Amino acid sequence: MEHPARAHLVTLFTLVLHVHVHVLFLTCTSILFLQTTYCVSTLGNETDRLGLLEFKAKIGSDPYGILSSWNDSLSFCKWQGVTCSPKHQRVTSLELQGLSLSGSISPWVGNLTFLRFLNLAVNEVHGEIPQELGRLYRLRHINLTKNALTGEIPINLSYCSELKILDLSNNRLVGKILPELGSLKKLVLLRLYINNLTGEIPQSVGNLSSLQVISVGSNNLRGYIPNELGRLTSLTFISIIINNLNGTVPSSIYNISSITLLSFTQNQLKDSLPPNIGLTLPNLRVFQNGVNQFYGAIPISLANASHLEMFDISSNSFTGEVPTSFGDLKSLRHLNLGRNFLGNNTSQDLSFVTSLRNCSNLQKLYFDVNNFGGVLPSSISNMSSLFALTLGGNQISGKIPADIGNLVNLYVLGMEVNLFSGSLPLSLGKNQQLQILYLHTNKLSGQIPASLGNISQLCHLLLFKNKLEGNIPSSLGHCINLHYLDLAENNLTGTITQEIIGLSSLSLVLNLSHNTLIGPIPQEVSKLKNIGTIDVSENKLSGEIPEAIGDCLSLEILYMQGNFLQGPVPLSIASLRGLQFLDLSRNKLMGKIPKELEKLLFLQSLNLSYNNLSDEVPRKGVFSNVSAISLIGNNNLCGGIPKLKLPVCPVKQKKHRSPIVIILATTLSSVAFFVTVTFFSLFYWRKSRKSPSPTPLIVDRLPRISYKELLQATGGFFSDNLIGQGSFGSVYRGNLDQQGQRLVAVKVLNLQQHEASKSFIAECKILRNIRHRNLVKVLTYCSSFDFKGNDFKALVFDFMANGNLEMWLHPRENKSNDQPRSLNLLQRLQIAIDVASALHYLHDSCEIPIIHCDLKPSNILLDGDMTAHVGDFGLARLWSKTANTSFQGQTSSIGMKGTIGYMAPEYGVGNAATTSGDTYSFGIIMLEMFTGKRPTDEVFTNGLNLHKFVKTKLPEQVNQVMDPILFPAGNTGIASNSVDDNDEENIQKCNISIENLRVEEGNLEKCIVSVLKIGVACSEELPEDRMNMRDATTSSKMHFLVQEILFFLRNFLNDTR
Repeated sequence: MEHPARAHLVTLFTLVLHVHVHVLFLTCTSILFLQTTYCVSTLGNETDRLGLLEFKAKIGSDPYGILSSWNDSLSFCKWQGVTCSPKHQRVTSLELQGLSLSGSISPWVGNLTFLRFLNLAVNEVHGEIPQELGRLYRLRHINLTKNALTGEIPINLSYCSELKILDLSNNRLVGKILPELGSLKKLVLLRLYINNLTGEIPQSVGNLSSLQVISVGSNNLRGYIPNELGRLTSLTFISIIINNLNGTVPSSIYNISSITLLSFTQNQLKDSLPPNIGLTLPNLRVFQNGVNQFYGAIPISLANASHLEMFDISSNSFTGEVPTSFGDLKSLRHLNLGRNFLGNNTSQDLSFVTSLRNCSNLQKLYFDVNNFGGVLPSSISNMSSLFALTLGGNQISGKIPADIGNLVNLYVLGMEVNLFSGSLPLSLGKNQQLQILYLHTNKLSGQIPASLGNISQLCHLLLFKNKLEGNIPSSLGHCINLHYLDLAENNLTGTITQEIIGLSSLSLVLNLSHNTLIGPIPQEVSKLKNIGTIDVSENKLSGEIPEAIGDCLSLEILYMQGNFLQGPVPLSIASLRGLQFLDLSRNKLMGKIPKELEKLLFLQSLNLSYNNLSDEVPRKGVFSNVSAISLIGNNNLCGGIPKLKLPVCPVKQKKHRSPIVIILATTLSSVAFFVTVTFFSLFYWRKSRKSPSPTPLIVDRLPRISYKELLQATGGFFSDNLIGQGSFGSVYRGNLDQQGQRLVAVKVLNLQQHEASKSFIAECKILRNIRHRNLVKVLTYCSSFDFKGNDFKALVFDFMANGNLEMWLHPRENKSNDQPRSLNLLQRLQIAIDVASALHYLHDSCEIPIIHCDLKPSNILLDGDMTAHVGDFGLARLWSKTANTSFQGQTSSIGMKGTIGYMAPEYGVGNAATTSGDTYSFGIIMLEMFTGKRPTDEVFTNGLNLHKFVKTKLPEQVNQVMDPILFPAGNTGIASNSVDDNDEENIQKCNISIENLRVEEGNLEKCIVSVLKIGVACSEELPEDRMNMRDATTSSKMHFLVQEILFFLRNFLNDTR
């Protein structure tokens, strides 16, 4: 038997042993767990680091060096744009917005499994959105707006169940809005506007119970607005503008009381507004449904939407009276009722205007083109907050309120095509901000107030078709920004003063026709160098047509018929190379018809009838087309083409000179020539030993500038003044005077670059004799040495304040832009006309045709008035029409003739440069301007190019190819009211951007189709297929092209008039 004490000892030992073993087990387990946790954390951190580095590897351009901190010298949690969680040190946020990053999104982003915020907005990211984003189940915020992303919306995004913000707007996404997105129950904001999405709005969006904002405008969506949208009771913002939706607006949407913005502009919706809309939408701030097919009355209940700021129902079919209860809307700032059938042509129609005097924030009021009658209430003069007021195209009568000048903030006043009578108020001169004044086609009488000359900002003044009398006030000469002046069809008397005819700002139209003006045409007409149309017909003007008319180099239309003008037809008219219509009929002109008029290649109509002209009629040019000229009533004319049936001219005897005189003249000429050649040979031989490399004598006609002066003008060629770089040099901004008033662009040749010197010589030769308002103007040049003794060459041009077309077509790709830029429809059309005019001048109006060879958007410069100027003639060539070849050796033969994408296909196989190559480049630029797509866009693969892309969609599917921003919210794109992209825009340059011009959708699309057809016709693959000339075989291609564009532009403007 074992001793009890010993047994107790054994038991105690066993217990202690168990305790130790248990403690040891717990310790080992804890160590093992900690090691495992550490390994997992370390592995996760390494995965994040590698994911970020892979993301960086896909970024091809980082102009601000933001990703330079992404290296091993710092923990990845301290890298710029990266945020990590404090506990796990895992990436939770990646925010790199607005940094001009270019590249694609790496699929490795899908390994950042703790990521909650992804913001790459406002960059230049391209390619597809990776499906791997669907792995990020913690993701709450995706913002990829304003990039260049393509492809479809990834279906795997529907797995991001925590997602609250999804913003893919302003990209190039295609495909449908995925029904699977309806599973994102926590989604608060969905923005997909300005893409190329197709199909219908899926019914599953009705499952997004938390959704507050839905914006899917500016796509190609069709079908109906789903009823299921009405289930989303948290919605505050619905924008479905600029699509192809039809049907009605679901009534349930009008019951979502939280809505603040509701916009259906520019669809095909056909509906009426519910009578109780103001009661069911009490929080409504913005309502837009312009350019649809809405009908019926404007609901009185809108007065209950007391927060309403913008109400736009323009271009619909609304009828009835405008509720006076609008005056209760204290927050109202934009009211657009234009182009409907409102009013009953009664005296009560404008009662609502009186009520609006209570709307102290009202800035824009449009009720043009309706059926309003009655008298305009004088109370409108008290609405001093107004910026724009248009009421043209109605039946409004009575006088213009005398105190209309109290509207001191007004920049647009349109009262045209009404029944206004009485005199023009003197107070109009108080409207110092006014840029647009349309009072034409009324019954206004009395004199034009001299006070109008106080409106220094005035751009358009249209007073035609009234009963105005008296002299044209000379004070209008103070309107130094005036582009368009039309005083035709009045009873004006007196003379045309030099202040009016010499107003150099006039660039569009000067129309003084159908009045009773007397006296001569002043010589100051020479100052109208940029004018397109001069019409002084049907007056009582006398004296001779001044030779100075030849200085109006931009003239296209010149009408002087029906006056008492005397003397000869000025020879200087032959300098007007762009002239298309010339009418000098029913005057007292005498003498010969200048043979030089044959050189006016673009002259379509010439009327010289009922004058006293004599002698031989020329045979070439416009004179070869009997249907284009009228010579009747000139009894002493002879010759011409047989179809004119004029008598044969008598044969003139030639005078014979004495043989002695001939021999003497020949001998003296030979001696003089020999002496001259010898002198210049010796002079240049001596000079060449100390002079820089040769510069063509052709630029010696220009003033020369020294290297020192250019150095000072550009701040020592300071990098901040560098505004561009090309194949053979750099362009700097400079000032040629101490006050900084003479801005210039200095093109400095990099003479280390092979062929740069040839480029300089080529550009000099081309710029020698060309002169056109749409070509860059060389001011001076420098051919010298720099301070190190190196050869230095530079050309100095006018500075173009608005950069080049490239910057405006692709603003997101232009890193120097300080603010967003966009071109409206009229600006693009005008630029197209400018470029076409420059080309047909180069091809058809120069003694030897000039081929540009490198036409592209970056070579099209825009001045302060957005006038286009073609520049960079470093590759240009002179061309022989007869041999159909360019002069090699005389001009540039530098490398390939152009830039990839814009270069004609035949150049790629070694064919000689021709004018048809420029036509191809122009066609591609036209397509790029109106589609927003580069010819080198990555979407053009597998044989598809920009030309085919557009051609296959015309005309029915034009909406699928045109630039989305050309589809405005209720007007021409001149000043879009789309709330998605900055609520409203003010008028830009008023000679193009006139907000109160509007067209219906069909006319807009017709215009775009017509322009795109020109672009397609110009960019055919085979040169012989380019530009279908139809019956215009006698005209040059560029001439015909200009006529086409002008035709569509004029139709476009006439539709809006």
